[in-house]
Amino acid sequence: MYRQFKDRGLEVVAVNLQEPKSKVDGWLKKHPVTFRIVMDPDSAASRAYRITATPTVYIVGRDGKLVGSVIGERPWTSPKGQVLLEALLAQ
Repeated sequence: MYRQFKDRGLEVVAVNLQEPKSKVDGWLKKHPVTFRIVMDPDSAASRAYRITATPTVYIVGRDGKLVGSVIGERPWTSPKGQVLLEALLAQ
């Protein structure tokens, strides 16, 4: 979805919780991605955002305000997921 919508303003930031960088680097060799990945080795981000499960997705509008959040996997590439992203990016 990032590749499809990045030119329209979609940003994706993945936060890795507690895993060592070497493990993340190994995963990225097998699963290359084009969005940003940041490390949270001391769980500061997970505490600040009260992450209790992964994945947790926060949707932030262009104005920086929280639009919504989702815990667990969602079919972002499905037709409904694409319609949602289209609507959010049109705002």
